[in-house]
Amino acid sequence: LVMFFYGSNGKSNPVSMENKVEHQAKNQITYDIHLPSDLGMLYKVRLGLQSLDNSISQLCLRHFKVQNTSTLDTFSLTINKTLPLSLNGDRWIEFPVEWPLKEALSVVTYHLTVFSSNILSERNLVHMTACIYGTHGDTGDRSLLWSLQNVQQGEDNESFLVIVDAVDLGELDKVVILISSKTDCKLDIKKLHLKEAVKEHPTYVFEVNEAFSVDANKSEIQREIPVSFVIRGDKQKNDIDNNLHKEGSQARNLTEYTIKVYTGDKRGAGTDANVHIILFGNEDKSEVFQLSQSLEHQDPFERGKVDTFKIKTKKLGSLHSIEIGHDRKGFASGWFLEKVEITDASTNSVYCFNCNR
Repeated sequence: LVMFFYGSNGKSNPVSMENKVEHQAKNQITYDIHLPSDLGMLYKVRLGLQSLDNSISQLCLRHFKVQNTSTLDTFSLTINKTLPLSLNGDRWIEFPVEWPLKEALSVVTYHLTVFSSNILSERNLVHMTACIYGTHGDTGDRSLLWSLQNVQQGEDNESFLVIVDAVDLGELDKVVILISSKTDCKLDIKKLHLKEAVKEHPTYVFEVNEAFSVDANKSEIQREIPVSFVIRGDKQKNDIDNNLHKEGSQARNLTEYTIKVYTGDKRGAGTDANVHIILFGNEDKSEVFQLSQSLEHQDPFERGKVDTFKIKTKKLGSLHSIEIGHDRKGFASGWFLEKVEITDASTNSVYCFNCNR
């Protein structure tokens, strides 16, 4: 198990947990580690399995807590994830460090599409990773050939999608790829497209256009690829135009969703700010809904309460994510959201989105 700590002034060297056990109880291990004093304010942690060579199958992570022994500042997080992640085979997870009175970054799912001509035929012999860099740090080396999505193969062209979860990287500026192989081969990579999963734009385009000659007896090939250009669309305007255009047909094809919002039971958890939500499915996304008319409470989003809302929107398919937030209006507007449960009336499917922050 290896950890990287990211601060306002940079990131730490890899902190290996090997031979560092100080205190061990049932299902709990405590480590004492020393970070550089010039790292600045911690804002994210990346942890994972450095290598799978020793037939490590799974690692279940339940809870994470870090405390500065000088200031006693403490951060804790319930993780409840198993590495490698089942969705994309990733052996790393990232999470933001949220200190009191300090706004934390969010976790973002990135879609990295690789365009090439012959990687798929060589994938079982090739090891290939990418490290994505932005204004808020990097993702570390993530495997590109572990679990591929949306594979498309033509005579001379192919593409596949890689899913990477990382703390918000900000504006992206480069990708560093590493390639090694068990046998001599040549890999032709044309370009990379990178964007947030829930947004069409911006799409960052990294032009590669290089055939890599990989020698099994030589060290891995490393290439740093700066962003070539960024496709930015007037997304809000397009959404408004599309909604107006489709309004007539959608009125006959609406689905009702029941949304249960759980506010945490801790001091200062409630909010009087205006809360909004957007639903994302595999077929479409909803418009922005203001959650103001709770079926249970006249004053919604109070500490330890559950509020139910009903909305009608176009068919979205299977829900995979939501956006939920507020406008910071009112005194002490900070809000501790435990989770959101959504029921699709057309299929009776129930989706649970845990937040716990």
